[in-house]
Amino acid sequence: MAVKGAKDLFGEELRLHQRIVAQARAVLESAGALELITPIFEETHVFEKGVGASTDIVRKEMFTFQDRGGRSLTLRPEGTAAMVRAYLEHGMKVWPKPVRLWMAGPMFRAERPQKGRYRQFHQVDYEALGSEDPLVDAEAIALLWTVLKELGLRGLLVKLSSVGDPEDRARYNAYLREVLGPYREELSEDSKERLLLNPMRILDSKSEKDQALLRELGVKPMLDFLGEEARAHLLAVERHLEKLGIPYELDPALVRGLDYYVRTAFEVHHQKIGAQSALGGGGRYDGLSELLGGPRVPGVGFAFGVERVALALQAEGVALPPERGPDLYLIPLVEEGVEAAFHLAQRLRPRVRVEFSLSPKKPAKGLEEALKRRAAFVGFLGEEELRLKEVTLKHLATGEQVRLREEEVLGHLLRALG
Repeated sequence: MAVKGAKDLFGEELRLHQRIVAQARAVLESAGALELITPIFEETHVFEKGVGASTDIVRKEMFTFQDRGGRSLTLRPEGTAAMVRAYLEHGMKVWPKPVRLWMAGPMFRAERPQKGRYRQFHQVDYEALGSEDPLVDAEAIALLWTVLKELGLRGLLVKLSSVGDPEDRARYNAYLREVLGPYREELSEDSKERLLLNPMRILDSKSEKDQALLRELGVKPMLDFLGEEARAHLLAVERHLEKLGIPYELDPALVRGLDYYVRTAFEVHHQKIGAQSALGGGGRYDGLSELLGGPRVPGVGFAFGVERVALALQAEGVALPPERGPDLYLIPLVEEGVEAAFHLAQRLRPRVRVEFSLSPKKPAKGLEEALKRRAAFVGFLGEEELRLKEVTLKHLATGEQVRLREEEVLGHLLRALG
């Protein structure tokens, strides 16, 4: 049995994952993003400092272990901190700005497994480093929107907010402590701790008890505490989205789950996958590089869950194209034809996709196997074909049949397959 919260990927599910990542690659690399693959584990401090000590990820969900040298290592729970670490380590700060990077791969969090959420899950991450321009924020939102739209999803909505600058957040956290402090005992255990570490995280609480208290007290949103610069930044992002025709709504309650965000925060939602409708999101993190020991590098990015997007595609009935079978399925009609089929297949690969039977078959049985494999052509190797070094090719879609010398087979297939 696979470990709880992890699963094997194969068949249609794997094809769907591959399609999602391929679409992301096409859109992100069209914008100049360079693929980066970080290790699946990092030194633990990268996430403790980068993600934030008050987050559920660091407090509850990381898979952390000691290596044989006694170092504390953690399986990556998200991509941004690792990608910024790589940006700093490899001197990318001297590259033309903004530096656009993207990554796809597995992440690990000790969450309660549920539909579309696993302990090993897969994300696509995009980061643009080196610019404070709100246009770069709008570009990130537009790229995420375009990936999802090009996959065939409809009914998407961007939820947009701002968590302000550090001084705005400090004022807001002071306000929250003042308002919620007298009601500390009515908060969930998690939110009691958040009240000390980072009160703004209470707004993101999954406890209905906490949410009811926030409503009862009429707690003001973060947007009411934005400074002049943060407010101007948000308005600029809104203006760009309006010009692009991307539908969005301001969500004052939106609080991204990582401590490194400043100013822009956003999510893209899809209503057909249930109450937890967010497919992905992101925001601006201008101070993250300093937390990791580097110089200040402004940045903005997003991540989306491949499993979540796959659920949305299935909910909308977006179909995959039929799985492609081999271009040619070779059928030996006699025993000595098996070895000949193997050697011919090796000569034809990798220009065309070729499979062959490991045992001699009667023509009708061979055709049945070829149809099950969705082959485009079959090639018969009988006694006469072997003696003359020829192959009898049959196009399964048209029924057309032709006898060719072995050296003519590749050219014929390439012309027929386009």
